[in-house]
Amino acid sequence: MKVTSYYPVIMTGNVAETAAFYCDHFGFQPAFEADWYVHLQSKEDPGVNLAILDGSHPTVPEAARGNVSGLILNFEVEDPDAEYARLKGAGLPILLELRDEAFGQRHFITADPNGVLIDVIKPIPPSAEFAEQYAQDALPQ
Repeated sequence: MKVTSYYPVIMTGNVAETAAFYCDHFGFQPAFEADWYVHLQSKEDPGVNLAILDGSHPTVPEAARGNVSGLILNFEVEDPDAEYARLKGAGLPILLELRDEAFGQRHFITADPNGVLIDVIKPIPPSAEFAEQYAQDALPQ
């Protein structure tokens, strides 16, 4: 299979509110908008996409209809400290305070209006214990 694109789709009962959240706080803009589906694209990188879908829409198989659960979106950024200050200042909930992890991340976790967790990350050098678990070409510098 040759994958030509990949992006998560968040199922929700609040399509417009959820789309606005990602536009307001994470730099997305609508590429397609309907009342039941909004396709968002990063203003900085058109290869970064996210979709918001009404979880009760007929295109969703009946057995799978509903709202999202069990999802974490990871956003790798250049400056997690600045993003932490910006998003905390905007009143977003901070569910995990900004910190360094021995496995090779500086990050914090917030959430969208649906409870989807958003992990804002910058890869950092891991401890020696974790460094040996990385593939050589994947080791954060």
